[in-house]
Amino acid sequence: MNRLQNRTRVIVLLVAVLLLGAVGTGAVLHAADRTARRDQAQPGGPAVTEGAVTLQKPTEGRKLVFRNMAWGPHRDELTAVPADRPDGPRTASGVQCLRFYAAAGTGICLQAQHGALEDTYRAVVLDDHLRERRSYPAAGIPTRSRVSPSGHLAAWTVFVSGDSYAGTDFSTRTSVVDVRDWNLRDNLETFDVIKDGHPYQAHDINIWGVTFADDDTFYATLATGGHTHLVRGDLAAHTLTTLHENVECPSLSPDGTRIAYKKRVPGLSPDAPWRLYVLDLATMTETATAEQRNIDDQAVWSDTGTLLYALPGDYGADLWTVPADGGGAPRRVTQAAVAPAYLG
Repeated sequence: MNRLQNRTRVIVLLVAVLLLGAVGTGAVLHAADRTARRDQAQPGGPAVTEGAVTLQKPTEGRKLVFRNMAWGPHRDELTAVPADRPDGPRTASGVQCLRFYAAAGTGICLQAQHGALEDTYRAVVLDDHLRERRSYPAAGIPTRSRVSPSGHLAAWTVFVSGDSYAGTDFSTRTSVVDVRDWNLRDNLETFDVIKDGHPYQAHDINIWGVTFADDDTFYATLATGGHTHLVRGDLAAHTLTTLHENVECPSLSPDGTRIAYKKRVPGLSPDAPWRLYVLDLATMTETATAEQRNIDDQAVWSDTGTLLYALPGDYGADLWTVPADGGGAPRRVTQAAVAPAYLG
């Protein structure tokens, strides 16, 4: 009986080893296949070639820099195109970012560092030649990034837990650094909150989606008690003051008068609850844009009357544009791109 049991155990062990070997081989082949497909240029996709990319103000015209999502050897790299030809050939920098923004020669690049057991993340401040000036560990998955118009301040948001704003089971951390003296505000949740004119404290406060007015004033989203609020932040005073409810991922217009943002619209799917709106800061009047699809992005103003934003596409995301006044119609400007920033 013992001999039979031993033989059975040996057979089971051999079968298990063979199965594990087959699974391991399959995983290696699958990874190799994905790598091979990643290195192949996307069929029908944009032309992408390696070259020099800088964050300097162009001598002629404007340029658009974004994370390239097209399959090929330059996937996830920052690429540049002329702003008036966003679907034209792309120049790839060799610098990879998950999230990116830039202004006045300063860039903020949120990167993944792939480890044997898990990925870690960091926020990297870049100079005008995309060289690393300083980096900071990021506490979670990168989601938003911005730079002040002067280039003096950089902000980033990460998910500390959860990976989506759609539900309520998530926590964020937002940091701001002054690149002149490297003064780091590691967590904006430590700022004093003034809600509806009164000091406010709660354990469930989350802050995300900074957009800068200048080197002291910014706007962001504050979430608490199941509601989101647009807040005006004061770096010197360390305060956050609520201005308007149901505002997420704000983006300040170039003239400082309006905020583009995601608004939760009742009756929509819990997984796709947002529409793109514009808020007049003087009157607090809301205007719905002509974009009727779900927007999970922090829009960029391409000029004082036009918004640029990402929507899911065949290769991750595509960039679309829509007028900010509620008129017109959405238009795709380029495919396989995300995290754009205009320079010049």
